[in-house]
Amino acid sequence: MRPTKELSQLKGQLHVRKPLPPFIAIPTTAGTGSEATVAAVISNPQTHEKYAINDPVLVPDVAVLDPLLTINLPPHITATTGMDALTHAIEAYIGRSTTALTNMYSEEATRLIMTYLQRAYTNPTDIEARQAMQKASYFAGAAFTRAFVGNVHVISHTLSGFYHVPHGLANAVILPHVLESYGATIYIPLSQLAIKSGIGNAKWGARANAELFIQTIRQLNEAMSIPTHLPILQSADIPLMASRAYAEANPLYPVPVIYTKAQFEAMYKKLQGHGAIHIL
Repeated sequence: MRPTKELSQLKGQLHVRKPLPPFIAIPTTAGTGSEATVAAVISNPQTHEKYAINDPVLVPDVAVLDPLLTINLPPHITATTGMDALTHAIEAYIGRSTTALTNMYSEEATRLIMTYLQRAYTNPTDIEARQAMQKASYFAGAAFTRAFVGNVHVISHTLSGFYHVPHGLANAVILPHVLESYGATIYIPLSQLAIKSGIGNAKWGARANAELFIQTIRQLNEAMSIPTHLPILQSADIPLMASRAYAEANPLYPVPVIYTKAQFEAMYKKLQGHGAIHIL
């Protein structure tokens, strides 16, 4: 790839540039979507950083989706990787760099996850649910590698870097809090996702559908024993985490609401369990 470069020198956009050998990706979970993306994520335990290397040459040449490889995954891995895929689909859909193709991928991924994730969690040998979740992960990966992710991932990266919180778990906890903070700016796209996934109804109006969609995410988390907050988060770390989150998010991610550093700090405090916040 780039044998003379340190990984840290490849951080960011288009720093690989060299062709890779033939690259065949065979995922063993249904969540990260790596088999469809331009991204490789690196963790640095010395600096408590988690960062991405993004380059089109990192997109696999072939993806092999074999649901038998996910049979009997531990339930918490099924749950958190599935919620990672849902976060990919939603953040790609509500962002400001969508296309008709990415919207189609996000809608199908969301429909499949809302239909099959809890089934896969409850019955680890349900091959239909496992196959559907692998498709969902792939579609969500294809969506966000073109339309990007957003503030949920930004915050998740810092939590993983500082406390080794698994990425999917962090996304699952953060997702409803961030969606709620966006308020009316995402009522229409969330309403569309709710209707496409069979949760909402076109007669109910955008706000009602969006709020029901967020509530459904909370209920799904609860059904899979995913916590609502992360008390491991230390107040002393919040200023540095907020600065890193702000630097990653702006101007890279086309989010529906651009958080200030103060708003990132407020979200971290909310994730500790310190009351409600209002970003808008």
